Amino acid sequence: MRYAAIDIGSNAIRMLITEVNQTGKNITSKKNSLIRVPLRLGDDAFLDKKISPKKATDLLKTMSAFRNLMDVYKVSDYMACATSAMREAVNGNDIVAEIKDKAHINLEIISGQREASIIYASNINEQIDPAKNYLYIDVGGGSTELSFFSAGKPQVSQSFNIGTIRMLDNQDKEETWQEMKEWIKTHSKTFKNLYGIGTGGNINKIFRMSEEKDGTALSLAKLRSIAVYLNSFSLKDRITVLGLSQDRADVIIPACEIYQNVMKWGGVKSIYVPRVGLVDGIIQLLIDKNLAKNTHVS
Repeated sequence: MRYAAIDIGSNAIRMLITEVNQTGKNITSKKNSLIRVPLRLGDDAFLDKKISPKKATDLLKTMSAFRNLMDVYKVSDYMACATSAMREAVNGNDIVAEIKDKAHINLEIISGQREASIIYASNINEQIDPAKNYLYIDVGGGSTELSFFSAGKPQVSQSFNIGTIRMLDNQDKEETWQEMKEWIKTHSKTFKNLYGIGTGGNINKIFRMSEEKDGTALSLAKLRSIAVYLNSFSLKDRITVLGLSQDRADVIIPACEIYQNVMKWGGVKSIYVPRVGLVDGIIQLLIDKNLAKNTHVS
C-alpha cells in the first residue's frame, strides 16, 4: 500500500509518498519520496487577500504534477490539505474547485485547530511522557498552533495568525501577539513545569544547527544563541555561507522570534523537536482510516 500526503502551506507545498506494509497487527512504513515546492502563497494571501493568477497557475501545475506522480507510484489513498494562506484567500474555494476539475485532486482547506489535530496524529504522543506537561508549538508561514498537553493528551488548543511569512510581510498585528501572550500566560498557570514540543521546518533546521542528539531537548538558551548567530549574517550570507535554502534563509529569523517568545511566556526552558509535520500526520490518518476499513470488512 502506498499513501500520499499533500500539505499546501503559506511558504511551501509538500507531498510525501509513504509505503505501508501490514503483517497482522504489525504496521511498518517507509518514506518513498518527499517533494517540496517553495511557492510562497502567503505573500499573495496576507498582502492582497487573494492568490494571484500567476501563483494559482503554478499551484495548479504543481498539483497536476503531484497527481501524475501519485499515479506512477500507484498510490492507493491520499489526502490534500491547505492551511493559512488558502484560508485567508478570498478565491481559495475557486482554486480548490479548479484543482479538482483539472488536476483531479480533492483539496480540503482546513482550520488551524484541524491542522494541529492532524499533526498530533503523527506519533508525537509516543514521545510524550504522560507524567509531564508540555506546550506544543507549531510555527508555519501564516499561523502558529499551540496546545497544552497533560496526562499525554492535548487539553486546550488555539491557533493564532502569527507566522513567518506574515511577519516578513509586516502583516502580523500587535493585538494578535498580545492575545497569544495572554493565552499562554493564562494556561501556563494551570500546567506547571512545562516542556516544549516544536514542529515545523524552521525548528527542524534550528535543531540540526544545534548539533544536539536526536531525542534530546534544545534549551531556550541554546535557541537564543542560534538566533543571535543567524542574525549576525546578512540574508545573502545565510544562503551562501550557512547553506540555507533561499526560502528558508529569511523565514528562519521570524521563526526564532516566535519560538523564543512562546517559550518565554510559557516558562518553557527546553523544547523537544520530533521532526514531524502535517504530512506525517496525514499519512497516519490514512493508515488508521484504511486499517479501520479493512478491519470492518474482515
